[in-house]
Amino acid sequence: MAMKIRLARGGSKKRPFYRIVAADSRMARDGRFIEKLGTYNPLLPKDSEERVKMDMERVQHWLDKGAQPTDRVSRFLEAAGVLEKKERANMQKAQPGKKAQERAEEKAAKAAAAAEAANAPAEEEAPAEEEAAAEETAE
Repeated sequence: MAMKIRLARGGSKKRPFYRIVAADSRMARDGRFIEKLGTYNPLLPKDSEERVKMDMERVQHWLDKGAQPTDRVSRFLEAAGVLEKKERANMQKAQPGKKAQERAEEKAAKAAAAAEAANAPAEEEAPAEEEAAAEETAE
């Protein structure tokens, strides 16, 4: 039997509450489980001790029997110091594709060229204005 330590969702709509359970991996997410190991309330502040509660002895018992924690539960266990931190793949799904990056670079290059063109005449006019101001003060 493939055992998992995972979250089973409870609570009402838009008000989630999770039980941390040991369950057969083939059972439904909120379905039959073997043992309740703790709770997780994501609505509480992150520094609250009530946010994640676990019976560490029972969690360790199930880990020793070969139960695999899900990603979220393994993060809880890492924070509690039961498991060592895993190296995770840092997915870069939020970055745009190659063509979008190329378009952004072209747009940035055009903006930089336009800014240089706008600054160049202003720099040429600036010394002339300074000379005119110097002549007026000299008179």
